[in-house]
Amino acid sequence: MFKLKKLVAAALAGVMMAVAAGCGGGGADGGSSSAANSGGKRVGVAMPTQSSQRWIQDGANMKEKLEALGYQVDLQYAEDDVQAQVSQIENMITNGANCLVVASIDSSALVNALAQAKANNIPVIAYDRLLMDTDSVSYYATFDNKGVGTLIGKYVEKNLGLAEGKGPYNVEFFAGSPDDNNAHFLNDGVFEVLQKYIDNGQLVVPSKQTDFDTICTLRWSQETAQRRMEDLISGYYTDGKKLDAVISPFDGISYGVAAALEGAGYQVGKNWPLITGQDAELMATKNIISGKQTMTIFKDTRTLADKCVTMVQAVLEGKTPEINDTKSYDNHKLIVPSYLCTPVAVDKSNYQKELVDSGYYKADQLK
Repeated sequence: MFKLKKLVAAALAGVMMAVAAGCGGGGADGGSSSAANSGGKRVGVAMPTQSSQRWIQDGANMKEKLEALGYQVDLQYAEDDVQAQVSQIENMITNGANCLVVASIDSSALVNALAQAKANNIPVIAYDRLLMDTDSVSYYATFDNKGVGTLIGKYVEKNLGLAEGKGPYNVEFFAGSPDDNNAHFLNDGVFEVLQKYIDNGQLVVPSKQTDFDTICTLRWSQETAQRRMEDLISGYYTDGKKLDAVISPFDGISYGVAAALEGAGYQVGKNWPLITGQDAELMATKNIISGKQTMTIFKDTRTLADKCVTMVQAVLEGKTPEINDTKSYDNHKLIVPSYLCTPVAVDKSNYQKELVDSGYYKADQLK
């Protein structure tokens, strides 16, 4: 009799859980879709590397949100190994992925793997980095990459007083990886704001290095940036010439710049230049607080993951996802329908509001 009561209780509990699941809203955006509606579908998420904090957060956010909807998630990191990422995507296809989310290392190397996805009717969503030279990409979730560069340029413009005619200032430029289409958009945004000040002499580039092919940094590498900054210092700043600003497109590159400056005897608070960045990494935020980095661009990975997850959910349910750009992102094969999230410039004056009060970081993480 006791066993029977236990069985009945268990059955009732199961029924109640089923009812609760049917009534609860489980959509990524608070909608009515539930985990039960996912049908056990598989989503392959291909991320470039775990060497950068932001990609770890992107992957973790994506996995958590997709699994909350009931999807099976195959999250893979390729550690900036292009062939490893090709193999990972091919394996995801072989293992029955119903949708792929791809943040590429070098998208030109993925064309054949993505063609396999298309041949198997697997929708592909480009995540943060546009997939180039392929008609196998369905949608693109990203931040406004040119807007990131524009924010960096406007920050420099404002904080150096360029619009008021101040200067001349000695500056040096860094750009992102040449195999990442975002780097080109970002660089265009920076120079769209600052080129006129170079032309009129308010910004002086002693190295004369401003073209993308010269200032780009393969794989956004901190070490590569440090070596180039060391060469710039030894080549153009050994005669006491002041370096007023270094325009960096990424926090990792900014770390390399700062290390080179420290190695050459520069000191925060004395002869330290303005240094920009992107991604609001934890170390970068600490550096902003200490004065080692001036600003960064905050791209809330929670927001981007949310938007991408709603895209995945929509395509797997046969719906059209929300997009807000149908003109900007031409990958040489098609203009990819995109959703662009809005980046925010962060420095010492607003990191508390944007990063701590929003819950992105806890205050004790920044101590």
